Amino acid sequence: MMNNIVLAIKNNVASITLNRPDVRHAFNEIMIQALLRALNSIAADPKVRVLVLRSEGPVFCAGADLTWMQKMLHYSESENKADATQLAQLMHTLYTLDKPTIALVQGHAYGGGVGLVACCDIAIASPEAHFCFSEVKLGLTPSVISPYIIRAIGLRQAQRYFLTAESFNAKIALSLGLIHTVVDDDNALNATVDMLIDQLLKNGPKALSQTKQLLQQNAPLSAELIAYTIAHIAQIRASAEGQEGITAFLNHTPAAWLKY
Repeated sequence: MMNNIVLAIKNNVASITLNRPDVRHAFNEIMIQALLRALNSIAADPKVRVLVLRSEGPVFCAGADLTWMQKMLHYSESENKADATQLAQLMHTLYTLDKPTIALVQGHAYGGGVGLVACCDIAIASPEAHFCFSEVKLGLTPSVISPYIIRAIGLRQAQRYFLTAESFNAKIALSLGLIHTVVDDDNALNATVDMLIDQLLKNGPKALSQTKQLLQQNAPLSAELIAYTIAHIAQIRASAEGQEGITAFLNHTPAAWLKY
């Protein structure tokens, strides 16, 4: 275990388990750093051929941690850029990992949690899973995760779900292309993961790595795009509306734009 995640490696398969059940596996800077270290360790380990990303309990990932959000209220724009850069590095590192990745989504995934799902090559979900891009409710935007979400569900669908911040279930996520399979229950979830791992391990490791590179050539992520998303979220976090939205959320009060 390292700082709110559990990394295990068995039979050429690495498993990263989000393990902050008290805050529904929400992100903070410590968890992001731990995930980055784990991914870099997996990338450097030739014995690892597949990565499974999962979490403990009934929730996959609740997005941003409240304490972390409280810190953001006092960040300058440059501090927000540095903070957003780490999250951007996490998403890019997961997306470009040269080994197949599987997201196992057994419960709700919000904000950056949906970003993790979209960055994995294969995503499977239980019927209880729900998804939401909730950022605009807080006066923010889904900047850093947007390139990966748009690649997963397309611009047209992103237009609706980014702007409405409505929650949608696993069946809709399947229709959007965010996930590949909805299983019947938790037992089927584990069985499906095992089947996928078995299928992947039958394939050439170098061929899988090269195929991932090939796929990314058809959906290029430029340094300029990533830098834009970092600057974008840093600016809006520090804006009056961003500050208002985060404060209202943390205080459980209506944001100013709801007072009509």
